[in-house]
Amino acid sequence: MFGLANRRDNNLRMLERARGSQNTPPGWNRVIVLANRAPLRHEYAADGAVVVKRSAGGLVTALEPLIETYSGTWVAHAAGDADSLVVDDRGGMSVPPANPQYRVRYVSLPEAEHRGYYYGFANEGLWPLCHAVDVMPTFRRIDFQMYQAANARFATAVAGEAGGGSPLVLVQDYHFALAPRMLRQRLPSSTVVAFWHIPWPRAGTFRTCPWARELLDGLLGSNIVGFQTDDDCRNFLGCVEALLDAEVDLLQNTITYRGQSTAVRAYPVGIDCSNEAVRALPSFAACRERVCRDLGLPPGVRLGVGIDRMDYTKGINEKFLAVERLLKLKPEFREHFVFVQVAEPSRDCLPSYRAARTQILETSERVNRRFGTSSYRPIRLLESHHEPADVYRYYRCADLCYVGSLHDGMNLVAKEFVSARDDERGVLVLSQFAGAAQQLRAALVVNPSRVDQSAAALAEALDMSVAEQSIRMRLLRANVAKFDASWWAQQMVQDAMVDTHRRHSTSSQGFVPEAISA
Repeated sequence: MFGLANRRDNNLRMLERARGSQNTPPGWNRVIVLANRAPLRHEYAADGAVVVKRSAGGLVTALEPLIETYSGTWVAHAAGDADSLVVDDRGGMSVPPANPQYRVRYVSLPEAEHRGYYYGFANEGLWPLCHAVDVMPTFRRIDFQMYQAANARFATAVAGEAGGGSPLVLVQDYHFALAPRMLRQRLPSSTVVAFWHIPWPRAGTFRTCPWARELLDGLLGSNIVGFQTDDDCRNFLGCVEALLDAEVDLLQNTITYRGQSTAVRAYPVGIDCSNEAVRALPSFAACRERVCRDLGLPPGVRLGVGIDRMDYTKGINEKFLAVERLLKLKPEFREHFVFVQVAEPSRDCLPSYRAARTQILETSERVNRRFGTSSYRPIRLLESHHEPADVYRYYRCADLCYVGSLHDGMNLVAKEFVSARDDERGVLVLSQFAGAAQQLRAALVVNPSRVDQSAAALAEALDMSVAEQSIRMRLLRANVAKFDASWWAQQMVQDAMVDTHRRHSTSSQGFVPEAISA
């Protein structure tokens, strides 16, 4: 997984030599993140007041520490219906307003453009294309046209925030495959790193997209394209080799295309292990008492948790089937084990998501009828947004956390659960198809489609001794702490610095970017 360590050590040594050289012209003038989701949104409450809601999801968790560190700018879609009320004359705001750490620039999209760009091409097309699940992608020309238009709109906003300078631009995820090429045209002196958070498919699958070549061309406007795993890197290189007239170096993981060199790198994303939600966590006992009170559970209940968006890739239905099998094979857990699944509503306007939700509801109701009583339901399905404090409360007090992704880029829920367990208790049951399984080897790793195996892992977790829990959790916590969000960001920034130096060295010997400023 981390076979690139030697290369990065060499890069750092080269940077140190470059720093010691003469003639260092101005480098990056700022850091800009381009992502569909903003860290926060503003919405009208029932009484007409404007409320601020934090965004859920791993992308915000991973990137916000980086943008705070460099006092940068986060360019994102204006998803809140009251976002327009809080922005300045440039469409942005300082975060937080009382003690600014960074800037958010909101980009509004016409309704039809947003529908085609986000729900259409991105989430009916690219999302199922990149996830190996039983949902066929849908591609429509009008959706791709809206995707092009939205990418151009966001790229224009980034260029406006850059002010024509030489920024480091971090383009995030499958929403913006075309943006790097557009940014290369608008900001020729920029350094662009595109990071693809979800899996990348093999060439045979990817080429079924009618605009596969356009997507590759767009991403190759980047100086670096990053993925979660080495497998994703290999798949991307294979796609370029199969579909474009490009020079692909499989030893160096570089691509030369249209006169530009692009490096392809694995950067497994991490989390901020000391985030505010973790720091504010009460004790295990206090968290357990609060959760049991909120859900009406008896104090001695054994508790399993799952935290996901309501998405067909997350294996929620398979988790419920595993709970059913557990209760069938291990009757001693009946009326003593409850699995709480938080499932934040997501993309429910799309037929595939509505179908997945229907199936999940039917399974949970069936399992509860089969094993429930007048005072006991083995599955609690909570379909609502939960703030980080609430989510971490579940993490802290659970006997086990089950991450059951059918296919996932990383899945930071696994790492969040580990970060919450400074008591060194609790067991992580983790799908082998989540990128996190390549790092978190002390988890109980399962194939979520093998229901018997998953049920056996749940039983093993519930029966595991305190001593073994502690050994496993110490190993997991050491890994999550070492490869955290700061480490992830540093790898990208260091590689971007090296790339910038190499590109400028031919015309300005010894160039290395200056310290990034606000």
